[in-house]
Amino acid sequence: MLGAAVLAGLLYLSWAQVPVRQVVVSGNTHLAADEVRRLAGLPAGESPFGWLYYGRWKAKGLLTSPWIASAEVTRQFPDTVRIQVNERQPLARWRRTGQPELLLAEDGTALPIRPGVTAGNLAMLPVISGWGPERLSEALRLTRALSRYTVQSVTYTPSGLSAQTASGTAWGGDLETFVKYAGSIGMYPNKQIHIYPWG
Repeated sequence: MLGAAVLAGLLYLSWAQVPVRQVVVSGNTHLAADEVRRLAGLPAGESPFGWLYYGRWKAKGLLTSPWIASAEVTRQFPDTVRIQVNERQPLARWRRTGQPELLLAEDGTALPIRPGVTAGNLAMLPVISGWGPERLSEALRLTRALSRYTVQSVTYTPSGLSAQTASGTAWGGDLETFVKYAGSIGMYPNKQIHIYPWG
C-alpha cells in the first residue's frame, strides 16, 4: 500500500516536472490570447515553464476581467496547457448623462470598450438610457425580449419604459405587461403603441 502511494507520488512529480511548452487559448473573441495568458498568471512568451507551482490561485486572475464569464485551465499531457474561456457578449450600450458610454452584457456586467470592437459593431447595439430611479435590469430584460424586433433603443423613466424598434415605438408602464404584449409591435408596424396593465 505504501509502495503504491510512493509510486503514485513519484509519477505525479515526474509529470509535474515536465515543462509546459505550449499554451492553447480558445473561446476568446474580445480578449487577445496574450491577455488571457497574463490573466491566467502564465508567463509571457513561448519559453517553457514548470507546472508544479502553477495552481488554481493563479488562474483566478481570469475572473477579474469583466469580459470573462467563466474559464477552464487544464494540463494536457505531456507539455500543453489549454485555457478555454467563455466571454460575455455585449447586448447594449448604456448612455449615461455626463459619463462615458458603457457596453453592457446580458447579465448587466459593464464591459470596457475594447480596441478591437469597431465603431460599426457598436452602432449595431441598442442604446439604453433614462432618468430617475435606475431601472437598468428592467431595460436589459426588455431589450432581450424585443431582440426579434431589432430594438434600437430602450429608455426608462419613473413612469415606465419605451422602446424604439425598426418597425415602430412602444411604451409600457409595467415591464411584465410590456413583455407579454410585445408582439403588438409586429402586428402594428410604424405605429406608436401604449401598453397598459389593464389592457
